[in-house]
Amino acid sequence: MDAVLRALAIYLILMLLFRLSGKRTLGQVTTFDFVLLLVVGEATQQALLGEDFSITQAAVVIATLIGLDRASDYFSWRFGPFKRVTESVPVVLVNKGKLLHDVLRREHISEDDIMSSARATQGLENLDQVKYAIMETSGGISIVPTDEARRGS
Repeated sequence: MDAVLRALAIYLILMLLFRLSGKRTLGQVTTFDFVLLLVVGEATQQALLGEDFSITQAAVVIATLIGLDRASDYFSWRFGPFKRVTESVPVVLVNKGKLLHDVLRREHISEDDIMSSARATQGLENLDQVKYAIMETSGGISIVPTDEARRGS
């Protein structure tokens, strides 16, 4: 039972930390982010297993974490308020070609980030061609081009 309680505590801590750190935390993983994730994984393993490094203990911990993740997915699907707390919602960054500076500051997004996505996904060259830019729940930026940009004018 100790392993299940440890797994529950670590799951809640990690969910809270990743939720507080923002959408972009895992949206674009750098080499340093990957190394940091490995360190977090090692620290989590030590906290979860404590002194007992048996296969049984590890299996209980892994099963508990997967079960908690599946339960979280189910509750997110079933109950809207739970989803808003655990996952987030898409956020509009550009509205009809105009940057929403307050939102950009809050989300730690620059115009360069938006234009990089616009170039990569839509082949757009300037902000006037962006009707909407939306930061998705995954941390990626979706671009909706203006009608003129779609027609190639």
